[in-house]
Parts: sequence; C-alpha cells; structure tokens
Amino acid sequence: MCKILYIDQHAYQLPTNYSRNIPPGKNTTVYIGVNVNRVSGVDENREEITLDVFLQVSWEEMRLKVPPGRSYIDLPWEFRQLIWTPDLYIWQLQTMRILSVLQEMASLRLYANRTVSVSIGATITIKCEMDFVLYPLDVQNCAIDFSSYKYTREDVRFEWREVAPWFGLAGEQRREFRLPKYVVTFVTDKSKHIRNFGEGEHSAARLQIKLSRELRGYLLESYLPSSLFVIISWGSFCVIPEIVPGRMVLLVTTLLSLVTMFDTVSIIGVIFSTNSPDALELKCIEVWLISCTIFVFLALLEYFVVLFGIRYDKSWSRRRQDLRRAASAAQLAPPIHINHSQRLSTPVSGTPQGGVFSPQLSVEDEGLKQQFSHQTIQRLSSKERRLRRDNKVGCETRTVSKDSPILDTMPGDSSGSFLVRFAAMADRGVMFCGAQHGALDKFALMVFPICFTLFTIIYWTTYLSEAHRAMPD
Repeated sequence: MCKILYIDQHAYQLPTNYSRNIPPGKNTTVYIGVNVNRVSGVDENREEITLDVFLQVSWEEMRLKVPPGRSYIDLPWEFRQLIWTPDLYIWQLQTMRILSVLQEMASLRLYANRTVSVSIGATITIKCEMDFVLYPLDVQNCAIDFSSYKYTREDVRFEWREVAPWFGLAGEQRREFRLPKYVVTFVTDKSKHIRNFGEGEHSAARLQIKLSRELRGYLLESYLPSSLFVIISWGSFCVIPEIVPGRMVLLVTTLLSLVTMFDTVSIIGVIFSTNSPDALELKCIEVWLISCTIFVFLALLEYFVVLFGIRYDKSWSRRRQDLRRAASAAQLAPPIHINHSQRLSTPVSGTPQGGVFSPQLSVEDEGLKQQFSHQTIQRLSSKERRLRRDNKVGCETRTVSKDSPILDTMPGDSSGSFLVRFAAMADRGVMFCGAQHGALDKFALMVFPICFTLFTIIYWTTYLSEAHRAMPD
C-alpha cells in the first residue's frame, strides 16, 4: 500500500493490486489536445519549426477514484511515476523543453469520472521536410504524429480531443499565425492513422501544419524590379544606334543588376540545398530571374547585330555607288559579248577577236570596264573561276541591275548559283539590320514586349497550378 499527499494535504491511497506497468484496459483510448500559444520561428536552413504549446493528454483509469465529495484532485507532478502513463512518442520531435518560472508548468489531475489528465507547457522543435522547388510559391506541409512507441493499436488508441482555444489580445481565436515570411496554420486530422514499425501497427493522431509564404515581399523585392529592368532594356531600341555609350551603358547596367539579383537568390538556394534534396533543381524565382537576364542579353545582342550591320552598310555604300555607275555605263553601251578564254589571254581592242566583235573604248570607259570586270570576278564562285581557267566556260552576257546593290546571280552551275543567292540574301539581311532608319530596332520593339508578355502568362499559369496541386486536399 502506498500513500501520496496531494495539494490540500489529504492522504491518497493507491489500490493494493495496482500495477503501473499494465494499461487500464484493453484498447485504451488516449486523447490528445494541443493548444499552440506561439510560433517562435521557422528555420529553413535546418528545416525546423519551433512552437510554444500547451499539451494535454488524458485517458480513463478505472482503477483510480476521487475521494467522495470532490470533482477532481490535483496530484503532485512526481505522482506520474507511480501510475500508468502512455509512452507518448512524437515522431517529428527534435527537442522538447518544459517551461518553468518558479516551477515547471506541468499538472497531473484526477477527475471524478476516473479520467487522468496531464497538462504541460513546453517549447518544442519539430522537424519538417521542406521542398523549395516552387520557392517562393511553395507551400510547406508538415505532419506531426502522436502515437505510442510500445503499445500497438489493439492496446492503445490515440484520438484528438478539442481543448479550450487560445484567444489573442483582440479576443479572437488564433487560427493562424503570421510571421515575416510565413503564414502558419494548424489543422487537426480527425481520420485514423496507422504507423507501422516494430512488432505491429500503432495508432497515431496527426496534426497538420501548413506554412504558406507571404508573396508580397518577394513581388516587391525580386519580381517587380526584374520586370522593370527588362522593360527599361526595351528603351534601348529607341536610342539612335550611333550613340554607342548611352545605349551600351543602359543595357550593361540592367544586365549586371539582374545578375546580382540572381546571385543573391542562388546563395539562398545553396543554403537550402544542405537539407533539401530537391534544392539542386532550379527554383521558381531562379527560372524567372534567368529568363529576365536572357531577355536583356538578347537586347544587347540585338544591338551588336545593329552595329555590325551599320559598319557593313557603310563599307558597302561607296562600293554600291561604283557598281551603279558601272551598271549605267553598261546599259548605255550595246551588249558586250566576251569570250572568257580569249579575254584572259588577249587584250581587248577594236578589231574582231575570235569571231566576236569588241568595240573600241575610250580611256575613261576602259577604266569603268576594268572596275566592273574586277567586281564581277570577285563575286564569281570558286568553281566558276576554275572552269574559266580550264577554258570550259563559253560566252555569256552579264547585266547589272541599276537599283540592286548586289550583283545578280550568274546563270550556269546550280551549286554556284545557290551560293551566290545565299550570299546575296545574307548581304540584304545585314543591310536590313544596319539600315539608317532602324528597321531592326522597330521590329525588336514590337517582338520583345510580346514575347515577354507571353512568357509571363505561361510562367505564372504553370507555377501557380503546380503550387495549387502541391497543396493537400
């Protein structure tokens, strides 16, 4: 027989046949109640959540009874070592510290209906597996299971019991807790959960913790500035291409700013990757910043193409004038038929050469003809020049269009004609890029905003749907 003093100094007697190693009965129900007082913090580096909670555990103990005339009695906290208590195991628990001021915040109470209630105030640290792929659109879900380590569900069953809610200073019930980066919500899962380990199945009561980020800060700190940098880069299309310093400073500054923003986010990603296996993948915000950087880089690349086109166009301007003068002279004179084999070996004169009449030209016309012949030979393909040296090419007539800056394609071999046409198309493309009226800049000023708008719509539609799909039902 054992006697223990409770608070009002009356003696309490335990039954002689009481054993603290035997549960109160078969299939004993243990009720769990959790009242969250405060969320102390969320450590993303260690994937931990720190909470200040009041934990209540109660069960029926038919072997104990309250003295007559009392509804309950408060027993000393040390009395728990003399009675049966469930071996409560919190699966995701890292550390637990009972709060204390003058003494520990723990109580042991026995009610008249033979219910034993244990209540403690503690600071607990919970391990929560986090996935940062959708960062900052991610929603972290943590499941905390309360179960027994030793007893299977045939012996002990865990269920939730509603406790008195915690009210804030405004008198409203605290259903969620707002942190600088997260909104933390607690939901008790009333369904039955089973944990399989050891020698059988163990009953568990589950508490769901949902952490959703405050997206407003990320919109103001990352998404809005990066979008403005991309839009500012479009202003370079309105700057005259010849003003190289102004346009280069605008594009390079925006590009370096985006690179700096990406480096900042990448450092956070490296920290997250220490505990998150999925952190090696590109996060949502990293995809956005990389895309914005690519848009600004393409604007810079477009300017390089424009500069190259302007330089190419200036080098061809004098040459186009010479070709047009030669073409005008060729149109005024009768068609000139030249035998290539004879022209390479015999100088041009006013007498018939090899059956083909060549008119006598003045010194000025002879200079234009030699310049035109030199420009024509340069535009010939290597195969045609080789055929000319072998005397396998017959006579041909060469005409030059007055309005075209590029010599027309020579009829004859198909492969050489294709190369000449391709070169002519490339020349026209480069001249289009370097046109003084800014044709390429006008085209880019229309295409870049349309592409960025389409990318923004696809980006937010895809990732918001993924974030919604990741949320539990």
